Amino acid sequence: MQYAGPPGRLSRWFMAEQALALWHISLSEALLLAALIFLICGLDDLFIDIVFFARKLWRRLFIYTRHTPATAQSLTSKTPGRIAIFVPAWDEQNVIAAMLTHLTATLDYPDYRVFIGLYPNDPEGQRAVAQLSDPRLQAVRCARPGPTSKADCLNHLWAALLREEARSSRPFKAIVLHDAEDVVHAQELRVHDALIPRLAMVQMPVRPLPDPASPWISGHYLDEFAEAHAKDLIVREALGAAVPSAGVASGICRHMLGKIAANRASNGHPEGPFDAASLTEDYELGHRIKALGGRAGLVRLKSQGEPLVIATQEHFPATFTAAVNQKSRWLAGIALAGWDRIGWPGGLADRYMLLRDRKGLLVALLGLIGYALLGLVALDSLARTLWPAAAALPPLVPEGSPLAALLLANLALFAWRLTLRAGFTAHAHGWQEGLYAVPRALVGNIINAAAALAAIRRYRTMLSSTAPPRWGKTLHRFPS
Repeated sequence: MQYAGPPGRLSRWFMAEQALALWHISLSEALLLAALIFLICGLDDLFIDIVFFARKLWRRLFIYTRHTPATAQSLTSKTPGRIAIFVPAWDEQNVIAAMLTHLTATLDYPDYRVFIGLYPNDPEGQRAVAQLSDPRLQAVRCARPGPTSKADCLNHLWAALLREEARSSRPFKAIVLHDAEDVVHAQELRVHDALIPRLAMVQMPVRPLPDPASPWISGHYLDEFAEAHAKDLIVREALGAAVPSAGVASGICRHMLGKIAANRASNGHPEGPFDAASLTEDYELGHRIKALGGRAGLVRLKSQGEPLVIATQEHFPATFTAAVNQKSRWLAGIALAGWDRIGWPGGLADRYMLLRDRKGLLVALLGLIGYALLGLVALDSLARTLWPAAAALPPLVPEGSPLAALLLANLALFAWRLTLRAGFTAHAHGWQEGLYAVPRALVGNIINAAAALAAIRRYRTMLSSTAPPRWGKTLHRFPS
């Protein structure tokens, strides 16, 4: 392009044109790199989808044509074992009484005991539990003021269970983990009883409760859990990888938890089976069970007369700050601290799933980068419209180029991802929520990106601190 301005500005015009060309080329290269990374992540997710649907087709053709799908009632044991329920509770005075009242009123199981972990500096929580006179409830006071870590509270409950077994001379068959805001299904313990110890850990699905006051932030949990607890965990089990505990609705064989406690004691940690230094003790529990030869699985069963599978329901964070705080703890514990703490154990399937878990941090940040690149592409298009020198540059995405092919493939994978997520959400919560799942993907990406940045800061603080981790809980609600 020939310059036609004053001679004194020739050098500045030339430099601006060169900077524009450099910007254009750099943006094109950045798009190519980002598209390649997004394609790899998309193909990774597609592989999980293929395994899921292949397994589903195989079971429909070769299993359910010969066997009627089991229900909670068809699995009921003739001699139910004794089951302990662990409920750690720090600063839960607003929900703990309602949760325990609902649990004891609805659970259809003859022999269980609930151990509630309380703290000496939480008098309101102690009073809330003390007002309940059910003999199946046992309050356990932790030795140290709260909040300690959740794992530390669980270890106090484990010690109380051992004392109860010694006092009554009646061993427990299984331990079921729950939180103070959980709405527990009436048939849940019957499923745990029927499948343990055949499975060392039984994970029942978790179904977030819709929150009309927070359809976008709280609502995005509906989409994530609908897909994770109907597909992702099933594929983990199908591939033979460790299945992590969700921390709630997890039933663990008493013998297996005793083996974990003994193994930790032999390594100088006699306090119990849960690692008090862990941010995500539930996630690590699944890997410890697999390392000791135990099988774990997500169990999706219906109760007769009910359209949906048995699941634990609960409210999830309804504000942006609370959601970021919760997810940053998950990411820091799984993607960062988990790398240090458990390494890369197991076989190929285990390591592949660990890689998927740990790439969550990268994927969250890539989403942020993707939105930034979209903004830069829009800015580039505006410059080409307003500046003749920019209009003379070649297009960012030449027709028929490798970049064009990559972007088209990514667009197809993205459309498939949204369709699949909407389908899982619709199946679990109805078609209206399924439609919401599509625009909610943007909300989820923003929350996950903010959580990834917060997780990095949290992890850096952990590395520089010698203090034990504290319970990073969120404000809980129990449905009225």
